[in-house]
Amino acid sequence: MKTIAIVDDDVYIGNMLEEALQKEGYAVLRAYSGTEALFLLSKHQPDIVLLDLMLPGLCGEEVLPKIRAIPVIIMSAKVSVDNKVQLLLDGAVDYVTKPFELKELLARIQVHLRPHATALGSEVLRYGDLCLDTKTHQVTAAGHSVRLTKTEFAILKYLMRNPNQVITKSQLLDQISADTPDCVESSLKVHVSNLRTKLREQDNKENIEAVWGIGFKLL
Repeated sequence: MKTIAIVDDDVYIGNMLEEALQKEGYAVLRAYSGTEALFLLSKHQPDIVLLDLMLPGLCGEEVLPKIRAIPVIIMSAKVSVDNKVQLLLDGAVDYVTKPFELKELLARIQVHLRPHATALGSEVLRYGDLCLDTKTHQVTAAGHSVRLTKTEFAILKYLMRNPNQVITKSQLLDQISADTPDCVESSLKVHVSNLRTKLREQDNKENIEAVWGIGFKLL
């Protein structure tokens, strides 16, 4: 189930959106101020953030640059083209002007939840501060580029395609064997350890948990 975070201090609009999104099968998170939004996002990883600009505490323009690796759709009554352009340059993926048509917003959400792909088969995976492009083999953590070996990349790609799941060692080895036939159970732990270190050096946090006796999962 995909999760949408609504950041809006207008209770009526928030309630309307929450009801509509739940009818469409989405889980919903709510925040009513910029500060609350950042706290919420430090604890949860929604698939999309719907962000109002006129918020108490930190305004939407201040919150937006602090949101990484999550698509943000701006919802605002501001209609200036310059405002829209600047927000898109600052990282928003879309902008809807209040009052908006609910059907249009739902359609935009669906579009941005589709895997990013090209005719050549590129897919961009996102999880927390991590971003991985399967076509270019580019990986970033908290916006910083991370250079990975072929094996480390294959491990991270499979974990990001299966977030919130504990992946057993045998399952991981089986899934990455086509890309990394030289990786065996005795060396897997070393590859994962090196991967964890490289990611931690960029975003200062643990991204992969070793589940004792079983395997690994993304945090």
